Amino acid sequence: MARKIVFTSGKGGVGKTTICANLGVKLASLGQRVVMIDLDIGLNNLDVVMGIENKIVFDIVDCIENKCRVKQALVQDFRYPNLYILPSSHIFTSNSVNAHSIKLIVDTLAVSFDYVLIDCPAGIDIGFHRAVFCADEALVVTTPHISSIRDADKVISVLKSYNLISTKLIINRIRGDLVLNGEMVEASRIAKLLKTELLGVVSDEDVLGSSIAGKILKNTDNKHPSSIDILGLNLHNGTNFIYDYMQKYRGLFGNIKRTLRGKL
Repeated sequence: MARKIVFTSGKGGVGKTTICANLGVKLASLGQRVVMIDLDIGLNNLDVVMGIENKIVFDIVDCIENKCRVKQALVQDFRYPNLYILPSSHIFTSNSVNAHSIKLIVDTLAVSFDYVLIDCPAGIDIGFHRAVFCADEALVVTTPHISSIRDADKVISVLKSYNLISTKLIINRIRGDLVLNGEMVEASRIAKLLKTELLGVVSDEDVLGSSIAGKILKNTDNKHPSSIDILGLNLHNGTNFIYDYMQKYRGLFGNIKRTLRGKL
């Protein structure tokens, strides 16, 4: 039976969908059978990030309304044959979409896959509750900015009302130069403030341009793993290695890099 993981965030624009997509690709590269479900109905972005928007024939609403089988709506990724996407509907006009109908689809897919990754709408409205209802684990994505941290705290509070196996934190777009300069909150401190276990961080350098352009980060070699590589391994193996996002900004040459980047 698959691990059913929902990706949540307190606000839009924190890179939740991009992280979901990149972790899906990373897990598939490890040989896992992965399906990603876009539950942001009406505001779907996962198909664009994955580059499959022109390959969609059916979507999850079609499955719920019995217009197609679930298998017919799945779109296979062009990078990995063991990675699939169940796209969302561009227009949400159906009254048949509810938490139980979605859970039936999620549980059906869980039989055939190792991971079911659910991209949840931002915030804590009805779409959020429908997505969390279908999951066993939750990942809360935030950035190091105060407004995002506050919104993440609200999400974590609501998640406590669900019987989840675990709720963990991902901090996106963290900049080592700003942390060392005292201009950005350190990842470990954010985790302590939110009283939530830190799964990992994604550095600003790794994600730069990915969220905006809808690109998937390239897998790196084992000797020089990226922050998303380490995040994926933590998720899969249950490890707690945290990418050292400040390393390149320490020492003499690091100080030079910090100075130069601060002028950009």
